[in-house]
Amino acid sequence: MSILAVAPAGNVLQQLNYGSGDVDMPDLLQRIRADLHPGQLNFVDDTATQIIGISAGYGAGKTRALCAKAVMLAAANQGFIGAVMEPTGPLIRDIWQNDFEQFLEAYEIPYTFRASPLPEYMLHLPGGDTKILCRSFENWSRIIGLNLAWVLADEIDTVTPSIANKAFPKILGRLRSGNVRQFGAASTPEGFRWMWNTFGSEDAKSRTDRHLIKMRSSDNPHLPADFIERLEANYDPNLLKAYLDGEFVNLTTGTVYDRFDRAKHVVSELPDLDREPLRIGVDFNVANMSAIIGVRLGDKLLVIDEISGAHDTDALAQEIQARYPQRRIYVYPDASGGNRSTNAAQTDIQILESYGMSNQSPRANPPVRDRVAAVQALLENGKSQVRLSIHQGCKRLIECLELQCYTDKGEPDKDAGHDHMNDALGYLVWREFNPLHAGAGRSTGIRLY
Repeated sequence: MSILAVAPAGNVLQQLNYGSGDVDMPDLLQRIRADLHPGQLNFVDDTATQIIGISAGYGAGKTRALCAKAVMLAAANQGFIGAVMEPTGPLIRDIWQNDFEQFLEAYEIPYTFRASPLPEYMLHLPGGDTKILCRSFENWSRIIGLNLAWVLADEIDTVTPSIANKAFPKILGRLRSGNVRQFGAASTPEGFRWMWNTFGSEDAKSRTDRHLIKMRSSDNPHLPADFIERLEANYDPNLLKAYLDGEFVNLTTGTVYDRFDRAKHVVSELPDLDREPLRIGVDFNVANMSAIIGVRLGDKLLVIDEISGAHDTDALAQEIQARYPQRRIYVYPDASGGNRSTNAAQTDIQILESYGMSNQSPRANPPVRDRVAAVQALLENGKSQVRLSIHQGCKRLIECLELQCYTDKGEPDKDAGHDHMNDALGYLVWREFNPLHAGAGRSTGIRLY
């Protein structure tokens, strides 16, 4: 006899309903809340903040917090659609589905699961069937076209920052239905990556639409008695700050600009510089132009301003002109800008020149190692001379100098987003202060070979 003869009718990729009968929502939500520790409860109860995050140590209970948050948001948005995202497709099956189904069954929440064409849950709630989509960040574009009430992302710091940065604004753009619209993310921090940029940076901390909750492994009363002790015996203190306490720390092989020190290099006041020519380092990136604006004072460089996130070369040049009209301007851009453009038939360097800026870029960029060494020497040389000062208003540059790290391959990390401002500074420093280019930008300059 064929199995088809006894199989129930319907889609074999759809699981039969779990649970039955009406759900007493107030009682259900109260039972869920009663089982959460304070950090989880803080995450679940905050429905007013648009973007909310958990930075948690191993075993702190972040996945359970996401399960509880998913049910809470579904309850607040009955009849609407929400989504849960894991870094990859297999993790949806191996992590989320297993934990979420255990959670639903523990609290006797009736649901239907459908595996094809993409995984999704349907919670059968008093206010109407409520769909929860399961998607991967590697295929984040599949949510385009959907109207969602909420999105939760798990282990987002393990996603390549460039992918997370592209997906994040698109996801926010889909939150346009339901009663409580919210984006939530939970992750063990992996250095200064997406979670830091979104919740931990100076800019993020100043925003009222974001709230970060930190949870320690020790917050979870259900962990095995020897769990923390085993981690402490096998991880160095720096890793323990991230993997036990949920703190943002450098997890790679070292900081690129380790000579930078706020106490030595950041200044709060500026002298009268109105007659000094401006020297502007530029790093070209589509929709993310970066520039640092400095003044050379003898053998020293004073950085007085910065521009971050300009849309294209024209927008950058126009912003410079708006801030500094009638000033003599030398630009020190990425040399590759002479070969391509971010927005027009002209090259990027030609666009800057069309605004009256004098281009000082070499024919080719120096090796990255040499450019980094030039900045390091300006920060502090072998004679303990500090020749680089940065005004405190240049918050992004200061942050990038502190946070850019080396990868395991010994190269400056370009995934976390801390490279653009540093590169812009490096192009200027290389041309103005490297002995090979002493005097660049001045008619009396002498090039040594």
